[in-house]
Amino acid sequence: MIDDDALASLAALAHPTRLATFRLLVRHEPDGLSTGQLVEAAGLTQSTFSTHLAVLVKAGLVTPEKQGRQMIQRANIDALRALMLFLAKDCCQGRAELCEPLLAELTCC
Repeated sequence: MIDDDALASLAALAHPTRLATFRLLVRHEPDGLSTGQLVEAAGLTQSTFSTHLAVLVKAGLVTPEKQGRQMIQRANIDALRALMLFLAKDCCQGRAELCEPLLAELTCC
């Protein structure tokens, strides 16, 4: 991941609605949720929510897929993995033992 991609992802997640939406989609992988379900969960109007969803899609964090008459939104787990690796890549200047607590928290739950 390059700096610009990381910045776009972080900027997209830097809003409470978008962060909550992305976290909800991560919890619903691999099935995803319909746009209507996401609108309902967010408690926003369709048009307001669509703006937030477009930011997540443009950043590559969410992937829409048409299923019949519905649009199913899915978290792009590869993009999440890339962002996490980008942030932790230089963790502790190559001293992996200092990152072990972080890794332990990720694997415990």
